[in-house]
Amino acid sequence: MPTLTKLYTMNEASLHNSKDDCWVVIDGKVYDVSSYLDEHPGGDDVILAATGKDATDEFEDAGHSKSARELMESFFIGELDPSSPIIPEMEIVSKKQTDFKDIPKKFVELSKRYWVVPVSAVGISVIVGLLLLRRK
Repeated sequence: MPTLTKLYTMNEASLHNSKDDCWVVIDGKVYDVSSYLDEHPGGDDVILAATGKDATDEFEDAGHSKSARELMESFFIGELDPSSPIIPEMEIVSKKQTDFKDIPKKFVELSKRYWVVPVSAVGISVIVGLLLLRRK
């Protein structure tokens, strides 16, 4: 007979991201590791950095031992709800298309607005050059 586990959304799991209340999601399973933070060999900051997202890659990259994986099961509290989106979908407010006909107009507009910078650089160079020639 299958066992029933509590389902959590990624949003719910991400709310538990403090040292006193820390949940991580690894391989679709949710773990409450609050009591283990001080004992973690890599330090509590490693675990705290993995909250609020799927930490499977970070967990696998660390190369945890078989005993670490067995210990992790004691912190299991539920599974990630497969029906809820892991990353909330972004809403597109407006989609502005680039009109290539306007590029020359924008270039002329910018060159009119910022003409002072190159002219100033040339002017300063000429003045410095004349002052250096007078010294000799």
